[in-house]
This record gives sequence, C-alpha cells and structure tokens, in this order.
Amino acid sequence: MKLKFKHQKFQEEAAKAVCDVFAGQPYLSEINYLIDRGDTKGQGEMYDFTGFKNHKIVPQLTDEMILDNIRKIQRMHQISPSETLEGRYNLTIEMETGTGKTYTYIKTIYELNKRYGWSKFIIVVPSIAIREGVYKSFQITQEHFTEDYGKKIRFFIYNSSQLTEIDRFASDNSLNVMIINAQAFNAKGKDARRIYMKLDSFRSRRPIDVIAKANPILIIDEPQSVEGKQTRENLKGFNPPFTLRYSATHKKDSLYNLIYRLDAMEAYNKKLVKKIAVKGIAQTGTTATEGFLYLEGINLFKDKSPTANLGFEVKQSTGVKAVVRKVEIGHNLYDRSGSLEQYRNGFTVTHIDGRDNSITFQNGTKLYAGDVKGAVNEQQLRRIQIRETILSHIERERMLYFRGIKVLSLFFIDEVAKYKQYDSSGNAFNGSYAEMFEEEYNDIANSLQLKIGENAYIGYLKTITAEKTHAGYFSIDKKKNQFVDGKVERKTRESVDTDAYDLIMKDKERLLSFSEPVRFIFSHSALREGWDNPNVFQICTLKQSDAETRKRQEVGRGLRLCVNQEGERMDTNFLGSEVHHINQLTVIASESYDRFAKALQTEIAEVIADRPLKVSPSLFRDKVLADKQGKPYPVNEEAALILYESLAGYGYVKAGALTDKYYEDKESGNFKLPDEVEASKDSVMGVLDMVYNPKMLKPENARGNNVELHFDEQKFNREEFKKLWSSINAKTAYVVDFETEELIRKAIQRLNNHLHVSKIFFTVTSGALEKIESKESLAEGEGFRQQSSKHIDVHSAVNGNVKYDLVGKVVAETGLTRNTVVKILTGIEKPVFNQFMLNPEEFILKCSNLINEEKATVIIQHIAYNKLNDSFGAEIFTEPTLKGKLGVNAIPANKHLYDYVIFDSPSVEKPFAQQLDTSSEVSVYVKLPKGFYINTPVGKYNPDWAIAFNEGAVKHVYFVAETKGDISTMELREIESAKISCARKHFQAISCDKVKFDVVENYQQLMSLVK
Repeated sequence: MKLKFKHQKFQEEAAKAVCDVFAGQPYLSEINYLIDRGDTKGQGEMYDFTGFKNHKIVPQLTDEMILDNIRKIQRMHQISPSETLEGRYNLTIEMETGTGKTYTYIKTIYELNKRYGWSKFIIVVPSIAIREGVYKSFQITQEHFTEDYGKKIRFFIYNSSQLTEIDRFASDNSLNVMIINAQAFNAKGKDARRIYMKLDSFRSRRPIDVIAKANPILIIDEPQSVEGKQTRENLKGFNPPFTLRYSATHKKDSLYNLIYRLDAMEAYNKKLVKKIAVKGIAQTGTTATEGFLYLEGINLFKDKSPTANLGFEVKQSTGVKAVVRKVEIGHNLYDRSGSLEQYRNGFTVTHIDGRDNSITFQNGTKLYAGDVKGAVNEQQLRRIQIRETILSHIERERMLYFRGIKVLSLFFIDEVAKYKQYDSSGNAFNGSYAEMFEEEYNDIANSLQLKIGENAYIGYLKTITAEKTHAGYFSIDKKKNQFVDGKVERKTRESVDTDAYDLIMKDKERLLSFSEPVRFIFSHSALREGWDNPNVFQICTLKQSDAETRKRQEVGRGLRLCVNQEGERMDTNFLGSEVHHINQLTVIASESYDRFAKALQTEIAEVIADRPLKVSPSLFRDKVLADKQGKPYPVNEEAALILYESLAGYGYVKAGALTDKYYEDKESGNFKLPDEVEASKDSVMGVLDMVYNPKMLKPENARGNNVELHFDEQKFNREEFKKLWSSINAKTAYVVDFETEELIRKAIQRLNNHLHVSKIFFTVTSGALEKIESKESLAEGEGFRQQSSKHIDVHSAVNGNVKYDLVGKVVAETGLTRNTVVKILTGIEKPVFNQFMLNPEEFILKCSNLINEEKATVIIQHIAYNKLNDSFGAEIFTEPTLKGKLGVNAIPANKHLYDYVIFDSPSVEKPFAQQLDTSSEVSVYVKLPKGFYINTPVGKYNPDWAIAFNEGAVKHVYFVAETKGDISTMELREIESAKISCARKHFQAISCDKVKFDVVENYQQLMSLVK
C-alpha cells in the first residue's frame, strides 16, 4: 500500500506563518564559499571544495520589521502579540499530536526555499524513535512534495562514523536536510564528543565547524524534550540564522514568539484527529474471601429482558478458571460455578438495568459495566484488558471492514518474556500474555453471531487463526535471533535500538493491508514513540500506569486519522460529518473511566495555554472581526458589550460559559446574531471557539453506547417500504452546461464588489488603573479601564525581488483554464487589482475563494441530474454497526427500519422520530444511513429521513425529509443550501414527483406538506 497525502489548509497556514515572518527578505540563491580543506596530504586535488550556504537575513530587514511581521501573523491567528523578539530569531509553532507536524515542517522547508532561496536545514530530535520516524516521513512524502515543488530534498541521518555526508551537505547546492538526535552533540559519551573533535578521518577538521559554515536553519522537533540549559548553548554552535520549534506540548515558559497554534481543542473541534473513548476497569473490592466478579456489559433487546456478560470463576477438571458467560435474571452463580463456596450466599441475579449498565444480586451486591470485584490478581486484570481489547477491535472491525479500512490494536508491555519465551534449544513458545490472547480471541471469535450482510466479514475472519493474527515488535538479539528487552535511555525510558524502529517503520504500510493477517500487535513500552500507524484503533497498556507515564502519551500513538486500502486519509473531505463516527480511538485502561478521563483532561488543560476560561465583553474588546467579504474591523468597548449581551439573549452564554445550545446551533448551521453583526458570525464563532471547554475534551465512555441497532428484514420487505426504496435508491450523475463568458462576467462583478485585501494596522489604546476591586478582577484584567484608542495604518508593498505566478496560483486554486483566469483578472477594476501589491498571498487566497463561490453558484443554477442504471443496494442498511446510548441519543421504535432510532439533535430529531413512530398515517420510516448520499459539486449530501405513509392517508405517500430547527430565523450556509438545491433536482430526476423532498422543522410542518 502507498499512503496518499492531501493539501490541508491548516498545514499551509502554518507554513505561511513561518514564511511571512521574513516578508521583505529577497529571494537569494545560496552563497558560494570555500569549504575548509583540512589536511589533504597525500590526497592530491581529488576534492572540489566549493560550498553553498544559506544567505543571511539582509540588513534592510530590521528587527523592528520582523517583530511587526510577527505581530501581524499573531493577530491573524488570535495569538497575543509578542512584546519583544525572544531571541534572533526563535519562532514557535504548536501542533497537536496526529495532525502532521513532520509533514508541516517539510512543507515549510520547501516554502522557505521557494520564497527566499534557503536550502540548508538541520532537524534536531530528542530521541532515536522520533529520529527514525522523521526519516521515514521524508521517505514516504518525497514523491508527493516532488510533484508539488519540482525538486527533491537530499536528507540523511547524522552519524559520527560517516562524516563524508557532512562534506556533501556543505558542498551540494540543492535542498539538504540533516537529521540529528540531541544526544549526538549533547551527551558526554565518546560518540557525542566526536562532533567537536578534530578527527583524522575528517582531515583534521571539527564536524561542527563544517556544518556551521553552511548557516543551516534549525528545526527543533519536541524542544521541551531537547532544550536544557547546556543544549541551548550547544545549539548556537550550528550558527543558525533562525530556529523553528515544533511541538504539541511546549513548556509555558518557552513559547518564544509563538506564530501558529493548533492545540488539542482546536484539532478535536476541526476533526483533524481521532475521537478518544476509554474503556475503564474499576476494582471495587479486594477481599480475598469475596468471589471474583467482572461485569463486561449489558445486552439490551426490544422484545425480551436484558442479559449480562458476567465474568466469574468456575470449577473445571483442570482447576478453577475465570470465564465470561451470559446470565439472566434468576441465574444462581453458586450452581453455575460448579458449587464454588465463594458464590454460596446470595449470588442470584435479581436485576439487570440497561439505563445505568448494572447488575444486582440477591445479597445487595451491585456492579456497573467495567467493575471488577473480589480477589483479583494481576493476571486476571491483564486477561480482562486483553479480552476487552479484542471485543472493541471486533466491534470496530465489523463497522469498517466493508469500507476497506484495516483495524489494528496495539498492546504495550514491559517485559518481552510475557509475550515470547525460549527453551534451552532456542525454540520460541508463548509467554503468558500471548497465551491469554489466543484463548480469549478463540472464545470471542467462536461465539460471534452472524448479522445480516456479514458473510464476507465472517469469511475474512475464518481465514485468520488466533496464532497468525498477533505479532511482536521488540529489540532483537542478532546472534540468537531472539526477542530481547533491549537497552533504554535512563532519562526518557525509551529504547535506543535502531533495528527495532527500522522494523516498525518498514512494516508500517504492510500492516494496513487486509492481505496481512496481523491485526494485533505487541510491543515494548520503551518503543512507544516509534508507533504512529494511522489505523491503530485500540491501545492497551498491559502494565501498571506510573507517575512517569502521562495519559497523553498513552493516547498519542493512535490519534492520526485512519486510511483505507487505497491509502486515502479518512478525513472531513472524504467522510464529511462521519469523521468521528469512523475515527475513534479506544483506550483500554487498567483503572476506572472516571479516573483516566479526569487525568487526561487535566493534562490537556495544562497545555492549552492562554485560552480564555469564560465569555465576557473583554473577550471581544479590540478583537478584529471580518464581514462576509473579509473586510476587517476592530471591536470597541461598546460593541463588545452589545455582542456579549446578544449572545446571552440568544441563550449561547450562561454565567460566562458557552451553552449546549451554542454548540448545537453551530453544528447545524443555525447560529444567529443580530442583523448589524450577522455578516461577521464566522469571525465571532472563531473568537468563541477560543474559550476553553472541558466538555469538548472529555473522552467518551466506551461502555456508554449500550444499544446496538438491529435491522428488521420484515419491515424492509414490507410492500410500503419496498415501493419507497425502489423510488429513491436510483443513483444519478450531474452535468453542468453554462457559458464560460457568464462565469467570467459574474466573477468580475463579484471581485469588484467584494475583494478587500486587509490593510495592516495597529491599535493604540490608552487607559488607567482606576481601582482594584479584587484579586480576581486583576487576574481577569478588569482593573484597567480603556479611555481612548486609535488605529494607525501601516502601508507596505510587495518586495520587487519576489516573483509570483499570480495566474498560475489562481488556476491551481480554482481549476479554471489560464485563459479564463486571465480574462477575469484583466477585467476587474484597477484599484481592486492594485491590492495585489499590498499583500500578494492574501490577494491570491481571497480572489480564488470569491471565484470559487461564484463558480459554485453558476454551477448550481445550471446543473441537471440524469438517472443512472446503477442503484444503492440493501447493504447500506446492513453493513454499518450503529450504536447509541439508551436515554441519551437512542430511543426504542416500532415503525423504524431498525429497533431503535439514533438521533443527532435532542431538540429537533428526537421529537420528530417519536411523532413519526406514533403517527397513524406513517407505515414505516428510516433515519437514512450515511452510505446513502447524493453527489453534488460541493460534496456528498446525506438526507435525514425516508418515510412511507399509508396509502390514502396523505397526498404524497413517499417523502424524503431534511430536519432543520427554526428555519424561519435560519440562513442556511451557502454550501448546505447548494446541496439541498441539488437534492431537489436529484429526486425530481429519479421519481418525476412521485417522491417529495423538502426541509422541515418538525412533524407538524411535514404533515402540512403531505396532506
């Protein structure tokens, strides 16, 4: 498999932020210089000692100008402007784990080379694991970036015994990157000192001197793990013109000139990483005399009483063994255990409750899902963790197999012997964890019940044995060819075994293929940082969490969004709103859900630096908002107060906190503001999203979804539904027939009216500390009162030395021909076009966006749908595994195609479904799965509901509905509106008015349309 890479806006923004710091630096090729020849006795003139080094920052680009550039970038990204330059020059970029930090700085290298000509870079990493990962990233992205930039990077890992690479680094005039781990120049060992020594093998030169002459730009990966006092001093020896610092967890006192931030909260909100769920195991009793009990989960049924999957001990011929069995109300554990004494008194099941996932016994003992009670040793706890990992794996695999997504699970252990052991002849046999895994896997696989449409998946499982589906990745003793624990670094507790990382990296793509039977991976916890496979969906650490192991470390190896068999990333562009339905990482913890979740939230809160904790008028004061055309304007004190009161009036803010209504309306596109600021609602939401919200970062309880939907084949085969389905399941293709001249004319008009490239200005505010009301008011910054403010424009023009292919850039962004783009650009008014000289990058971006918006409008006006011979099959109802939580987002149903309805909105969809279910006019209905969609020029569109009414009860028997709350006050987002327009034309094409499609607020409005 070959991984595919996409252009993502946030990565482009991060690269642009770095480049814009040096706006005013001309494009200059590398400077030629003479490399130190060293001692060349006896070597004749076989060497060319011409070197190429980075040009230094020109004197005309002063510190004041660079600081001004930094402040402008910071304001653009809602970061507090720096007061001073913190070093010459230190630039900090914060990027959440799993969002492509390495990809971003490789892209930044290319952009710096393209804009300014810089070509020598050094990447400093804290460990061998990260070094090998960075090297692998350069390998797998090389083809992608070569297509984009037309050149390759020559990259290598610094090795003190292969110093000829340094001569090549200095003498090569192309893009060069050296990757070096901090220990190679910072430790006290002999190898680390070699970089500072005059070496005979290096013609009596010091490697550091040759490197420093090239003026390489430094990129520090994870600086919080690299930079101690001594390291900072040693880094100066590389003579960098500036340093870039990338991490998700910068130290708060080391955020030097922060220019871009994509923290955990923003990455999660933008669905750039997986959703996190936790399966906790809570130990509620430790008395040795108490019987072992473990509640795995509750099974709910619509037509019969619930059952429970309960772990307890049973007497067998070989001894006493812990098992998991299905139990019902009335079952007596004393009888079912083979008369084990610990279950004699009152262990008869009296109650099983699906609302709180609990089981109660006659003696009053009560367990909740995930609870372990009684005498529990470590082996039993690890067995439970292994079993729970397999269960979560199978559940996720059943959902994703039909989408072509391979599911992987990762176990971290602290001792190789627990996975693999060797006899005196060197023959391998299973350790205790491998033995447990195979027993539990066989037990679960053999008891799987076939669901409708799962024949292919079950067939896939049957081809894989328990022995073949797990593998170990550890350090290897090459002499004996045996797994070993390997050496670890004292400070980081990470492995220093390069070979182990090589194996992990080499097998990265192979493990993603269905043809590879390995789905469960065991690895040493010391190798943790080496794993970043995107298809890891379950992580289980089979060792006691200690103070050194932070929760973010545990989840960090599985946060990347997954890929399918074609290597395509399953992100919002591919999946739309389904991203977090598909991309969910489940952590199987050795502690309770509450304890793990609280610890994880606390750690994330620590690193979400400087986010405001509440909404107040001061949140908006002096912020720069933008109207629909992107024209910026500052918010004064009075406007900030009005805006705050409006938000409170609409129910979006209560006691300084954002309400659930805000998040619901934002998600549904129903967010509203007063008319005077309605045009700036995107900017306002951007400011509100800065507010820290602990709810957004709380991992989901993996045991919470206790309802699994079951497809009702009888309803599907009912005559009413068969007619409905045959009326809506046809697929269509759209064609667009419009005149290019019409698009050119409308694009010119739109650009003339709406293209505004923002001017750079500073706000000068005067105020005074009038009184100190409290310590809290000082902490909130409420002590000072603003007395006056003024705005000073800064006029700047593009440097004439920087060449921009304006037409080519707009062609790339819009997909139009060069001829069409030239006609548009030459047709706009001169003052509009002259804005290009003020800010070329912003001009290109906004110009392209406006043309694309006009293009979409023209396309929608001229689109036509044609019915195809192809159609959606019944498998869209049987393939996905749909789960919800009873009483939270799931309700039982009688007329639905499934036995339950999973709803997204409790205020709109829940009452709508309830009324459909009790309506005498409705025969059968279904909340349409995401697999049912309509192709549109602006992305896939998934309608909400398909409804079949009883013949004679209504005028329109077959109805497809989209539910949206409060339509009268809602301006649908342009893209959503375009999709709905396309849907109307689609259903018109396939049904000729037989099927009615419309957007409705509630059931009453639906009935008014069909009666």
